Amino acid sequence: MSEIVRTLKRCLKKIKKLPFIGPFAMSLYRKWIPSKPFPGSMEYWKLQYQSGRNSGPGSYNQFAEFKAEILNRFIENNDIQTLIEYGCGDGNQLKLAEYSSYIGFDVSSEAISRCNSIFPNDKRKTFKLVDDYSGEKAQLTLSLDVIYHLIEDDVFMEYMERLFNSSERFVIIYSSNTDENQDNQAAHVKHRRFSAWVKKNQPQWKLLHHITKF
Repeated sequence: MSEIVRTLKRCLKKIKKLPFIGPFAMSLYRKWIPSKPFPGSMEYWKLQYQSGRNSGPGSYNQFAEFKAEILNRFIENNDIQTLIEYGCGDGNQLKLAEYSSYIGFDVSSEAISRCNSIFPNDKRKTFKLVDDYSGEKAQLTLSLDVIYHLIEDDVFMEYMERLFNSSERFVIIYSSNTDENQDNQAAHVKHRRFSAWVKKNQPQWKLLHHITKF
């Protein structure tokens, strides 16, 4: 990387938060400075965690609290004893959870390691790589902030099939639900109308609740 590019990056970190000027500067940067090729959905998240980054703002602060309140209430009201989450991430969201028996899957070994370090003595929780999935089922399967990060169609299809086929009672999804995508959106984001996929590929499942806030 040239010294010019490094200098631009340092400057952009400071000015991108400024109103009007920041978005304009970022648009120029994306236009004139070539970015690295997108490595693919799974590799992207492996690299994110390897570089020390976390699961993103959706797993922290008010977003995490919002999801935890809904999930904990739903689990209590429906007497959910077993739960599988596909995309457990760094475990921060899980700190607010009240689960009896939980298996968290992720593509990243670093993410799994972080979760194990957060919950070292919690026998109610197990963390595994997606590659080690061996037919586990649960009363509830969970997908939080994952679907719109599945860029490849085959990865999306495999994820959705496992999400629904491994559930015995309920599936909860927290995600955007639209096919509208912008030209300038992040390379690791692809919005999908997942409800249309469910209607076509899993018609036996019926929507119980649709909750919006953020």
